[in-house]
Amino acid sequence: MNLKPETLEDLISFRKLLHAHPEVSGEESSTAARLAAYLQKLNPTRIQSGLDCHGLIAVFDSGKAGETIVFRAELDALPITETNDFEHRSRVEGVSHKCGHDGHTTILLGLAHCLVEHPPEKGKVVLLFQPAEETGKGAAAILKESFFQDLKPDLIFGLHNLPGFPLQELLIKDGAFTASVSSLVIKLKGKTAHAAEPENGINPAQAVAEILLQMQLWSDNRPEEEDFKLITPVHVELGSIAYGVSAGAAELRFTMRTWTQTQMQGLKDQIREFLMRIKETHRLGVDFYYTEEFKATNNLPEAANSIRLAGKQLGLNLKERDQPFKWGEDFGLFTQHFKGAFFGLGAGENCPALHNPDYDFPDALIPTGISIFHEIYRRHLRV
Repeated sequence: MNLKPETLEDLISFRKLLHAHPEVSGEESSTAARLAAYLQKLNPTRIQSGLDCHGLIAVFDSGKAGETIVFRAELDALPITETNDFEHRSRVEGVSHKCGHDGHTTILLGLAHCLVEHPPEKGKVVLLFQPAEETGKGAAAILKESFFQDLKPDLIFGLHNLPGFPLQELLIKDGAFTASVSSLVIKLKGKTAHAAEPENGINPAQAVAEILLQMQLWSDNRPEEEDFKLITPVHVELGSIAYGVSAGAAELRFTMRTWTQTQMQGLKDQIREFLMRIKETHRLGVDFYYTEEFKATNNLPEAANSIRLAGKQLGLNLKERDQPFKWGEDFGLFTQHFKGAFFGLGAGENCPALHNPDYDFPDALIPTGISIFHEIYRRHLRV
């Protein structure tokens, strides 16, 4: 699908507008409003906004029986200060688009232009703009919205740009594409005492040491193995800087990664049993919970094949992944409920890494992403 030069230029300008006005997860109201205004000009069958989140959909409905295919992009930016000095740099202090969601969103807008020119001849196409991907809360919020519950998608597709890989290389894999990720918070409550008389209190230091060691023993950072488990300590706090006081409280935080939801649940069960033993052995109050959870992205082989065929039709270099990526992706929750697939697009081997303060989405990927999505759509909903 070849866009008119003026259309592509308009899309790139809009992408830069989004980049200059980023909003963090859960606060994407202005971004959603800009998208709705842009989409209104293209006159889709309907546009619906979320009641309890800033997500929205644009539906292109043929009015005839057929599949419902969803293409998804993200709205949110990150709490990162941008170091670039180009004209479209972030105008919001401490917030910037360092994951490329501005580019992913623009790709869907480009697909909307294609659907205006070549509308579906059967079924319907839904463009889903999801909030709060970075916190793992957006997909769950979308699933609760009535506008999405009424859709009953047959297939759902998504993409992510990937720095470090050749520009426009298409990366795909059947089964797990990204990891199941959970962040664990453990709070230990003991009793403070004088540092000269620690026996009069309950210091959680020994428990902290045992927890750190056990997490290290459980962790097996070998991505080539099916039972891959990675547990990374990200924060530990014990007592306070008061040399006369024996600590009475501690907090530990970890991120945990496995390839499947079943493996993650097994790990959580182990942790629960272990922490109950810590509670009894050390006479501590123990509270723990999970936050910022990302379900594993599970690529249905038939859906992944639609992506492969699109890439081959477009003459793209196709890279089959041997292992999933270790990072989490909120798209995974959709694949736990619906058939679908997620793929990567190389952003260039010298492109700054995602979440780096000097990253910027490469606009060269906009027509590529549009073409892949359009080719997938054409194969399913054009007679």
